[in-house]
Amino acid sequence: MRLRGLSQGFLQAASGAAATLAFLSPAFAGDGQPVNWQLGFQDAATPIAEQMNGFHNLLLVIIAAIVALVLGLLVWVVIRYNASANPTPSRNSHNTVLEIAWTIVPVLILLVIAIPSFRLLYAQYDFPKADLTIKTSGKQWYWSYTYPDQGGFSFDSIMVEDSDLKPGQPRLLAVDNEVVVPANKVVHVLVTADDVLHNWAIPAFGLKMDAVPGRVARIWFQAREPGVYYGQCSELCGERHAYMPIAVRVVTDAEFAAWVESAKQRFAGNSSAGPKIRAAGSQDNQGRAAAKLAAAGAQ
Repeated sequence: MRLRGLSQGFLQAASGAAATLAFLSPAFAGDGQPVNWQLGFQDAATPIAEQMNGFHNLLLVIIAAIVALVLGLLVWVVIRYNASANPTPSRNSHNTVLEIAWTIVPVLILLVIAIPSFRLLYAQYDFPKADLTIKTSGKQWYWSYTYPDQGGFSFDSIMVEDSDLKPGQPRLLAVDNEVVVPANKVVHVLVTADDVLHNWAIPAFGLKMDAVPGRVARIWFQAREPGVYYGQCSELCGERHAYMPIAVRVVTDAEFAAWVESAKQRFAGNSSAGPKIRAAGSQDNQGRAAAKLAAAGAQ
C-alpha cells in the first residue's frame, strides 16, 4: 500500500510538472531580452554564451542525477530497513567496496565538471584579435561610449522614459542611443567608471564585468545574429541603479559603416565621454534625464 501511494504521488507530481512545462514552453528563453515566466538563460548570441549554456545544462543533468540517486537510496532504506520490515538489523559497520566507490565516484564527477569549466574560463579570457574596440564608462546613472578606432566620437546612453517609449521598445531597457556593432566581428569592450562601482552585463552575450573607477577592464564578444540585445547595470550603484540599461544593436557590415558615418556627424565634437549629458534623444527626454541627474547629485 505504501509503495502504491508513493508511486501514485510521484506520477501526479510528474504529470503536474510536465503540464507546467508545456504551458510555459513558449517562454523558455528570451531573444535578446527577458520575457515573462522565462525559464533558463536567454538565447545565446555569442560562442561564449553558448558554452555557458552547455555547461549549465551539463551541471543540471549531473545535479538532477545525484538528487534522484540520493532520493532513491533514502526511499529504499526507509522501506527496506524500517523496524517492521527488518526487525533484526545488521551488525556490519564497514563495506570496503562501498567506501571505495563513494570516494572514487565523486572524484570522477568533479573531473567531469572541471574539464568544461576550465575550457570555458580559458575561452572567456583568451582574447582574439579585435575588429572593433569600444570604451564604456559607467556613471550615475547612465553609460557613456567611445569608439576610439572609428574616429573617437562619444555619446551618452540614457534610458528612455515610459512616456517616450515607442512601439516595440521594452520598458526600463530601451535607450536613446544604442551601441551599434557589426555581426560576426570580434568586439573588445574597455569597461571603467567615473564615480562608483557599476557593472556592464548582457546576458545573451554571456558578459558581466565590474566597472571600477580608476581601472580599465576588458571583455570581448562576437555576436552572430543581427538584432537588439539588452542588459543592465548589475552592481548596486545608487538610487537609480535599476534605470541604467544597456542596449547593443548588431547589424550587418554595410549598416555599421553607414551608422559610423552618421554618428561622426551626429556626435561631432564629442571626443571623449564627459560628465555632461550629450545624448541625442528627444529634447524632452534630455531635459527629464538631466533634471533627475541634477536632483540626485544635489541629494
